[in-house]
Amino acid sequence: MKLKNLKNKNLILVSGALMVASLAVCGAAFATDEIKVSATEAIIASTEDVSVQPEIASIEGSSAIADESSAAASSSVEPIDPNVVVHYEVPANMFASATVNVRNGAGIQCDKIGKLSWGAQITVTGETGSGWYEIAYKDGIGYVSKDYVSTGIPGVPFLFVGDSRTVQLKTAVGSTDKAYVAKVGEGYSWFKNTALPQIPNYAGNGTVMVINFGVNDLANASKYIKLVNSNIDSWEAAGIKVYYAAVTPVKNCKTVSNEQIEKFNAKLKSQLDPRVTWIDGYSYLKQNGFSTGDGLHYNNSTYKSLYSYYMSVIDA
Repeated sequence: MKLKNLKNKNLILVSGALMVASLAVCGAAFATDEIKVSATEAIIASTEDVSVQPEIASIEGSSAIADESSAAASSSVEPIDPNVVVHYEVPANMFASATVNVRNGAGIQCDKIGKLSWGAQITVTGETGSGWYEIAYKDGIGYVSKDYVSTGIPGVPFLFVGDSRTVQLKTAVGSTDKAYVAKVGEGYSWFKNTALPQIPNYAGNGTVMVINFGVNDLANASKYIKLVNSNIDSWEAAGIKVYYAAVTPVKNCKTVSNEQIEKFNAKLKSQLDPRVTWIDGYSYLKQNGFSTGDGLHYNNSTYKSLYSYYMSVIDA
């Protein structure tokens, strides 16, 4: 009977131990499942936060590699010498837009071998990266700066339009880089009907035009104002800068007086369009003196002095 009870106790103990062990295993499994769930949730949350970062890093890394490769590739390419002439398949016809030196090489340090005047046609055979054209010159080649060459017929740098005083100005200072539309004894009618239509033949973008009419017909001040003001829009659109030079003084002249000249000048100065720049050659010669043989026209030294004054106003 004791043995049986002992066996029963042992059985109960063993069963209890097995139950405890079973519970421990289940608890461990349950705990493991919780750990797995928690870890999974953490991974998901972590993935949601940083899922794009590796992709961005990969792109940035690729870009950096590409940049380094490009830099390496570009550094291996030798730069083009800016003084090397790239020749045209077909020579191009161009024009000198000012008086320009022709040199034996592409640079101002090269020797001068000649000169081209404004408007001269040039056969261009090639160009450099440093701003020079290679041209056919005489029996060989030469080089001119691109700054003084245009593809179309250029406007003359300076155009003087006027009467006998403008004709004599040309005699005194010459016609290099300058053109003249002028005739002795003329005034308003000739300006309107003959000179005006000729202006586009000489003037273009960048041309400075100096008008000097009035000494032969001072009574036509209002007509001159109206004619000039009605054409300023088209001149400005063509790139022409317009100046009106005051009628200059006389000395003991029988046909005109300085009082008449001053009234004419005052009216034009006050009523010409503001885009027309006034050149007060009258005051300049009154202050600096002038020489005249007939009281109306000047000697060469006076015309040269007057021209220098014109240029000082234009360059200001």
